[in-house]
Amino acid sequence: MITIRSFTFNPFMENTYVLSDSTKEAVIIDPGCYEKHEEEELSEYIESQGLKVKLLLNTHGHIDHVLGNAFVKRTYGVPLWIGTNDVSTLKSVETYAPNYGFQQYQTTQPDRLIDEGDTISFGTSQLQIVFVPGHAAGHIAFYNIDQLFCIGGDVLFQGSIGRTDLPGGDFDTLIESIHTKFFPWPDSMVIHTGHGPSTTIGHEKAHNPYCAISK
Repeated sequence: MITIRSFTFNPFMENTYVLSDSTKEAVIIDPGCYEKHEEEELSEYIESQGLKVKLLLNTHGHIDHVLGNAFVKRTYGVPLWIGTNDVSTLKSVETYAPNYGFQQYQTTQPDRLIDEGDTISFGTSQLQIVFVPGHAAGHIAFYNIDQLFCIGGDVLFQGSIGRTDLPGGDFDTLIESIHTKFFPWPDSMVIHTGHGPSTTIGHEKAHNPYCAISK
């Protein structure tokens, strides 16, 4: 059984996730921690639970989701895995980070590129990968069909969707990703979002003003 712990970091109110199981092995997804107190909040949880971090994963490379990449890599000595098609998104952060006030941002290089159909393993648990472009060109999400959850990044939100006005974004592509990759899942599938509260596939299929499917 995978335990999911979320943290909300940085001025963008980004959701960072730590996933662990009974073996105490864990993965960190989209570390948005930038300030010292945010780094301490994340590390104190990991220490208090006796977790051994095995991997650092990014759903995509936008600044709010990668501010803590360097901290996590340095602190836990783990590799960074990101989608094959989003390396350029990650690399571009170094250029524009100062414009957003993140003068101390430290760039990180991915150690492995991953694609839809790949499997992430830690402890006795596994996550599958689905490719969901539209918000970012190489956006991926991590899911476990047995526990019916997905760490979805900035694809689908409660009552909303990821913005598509950034480089690599495209509205029609994002809607297609949601309809063809997310909505075939069971209505009870929980989407742990990159911002805001979690939601379910069933709720968004019925009520989301951008992508709901009429029944």
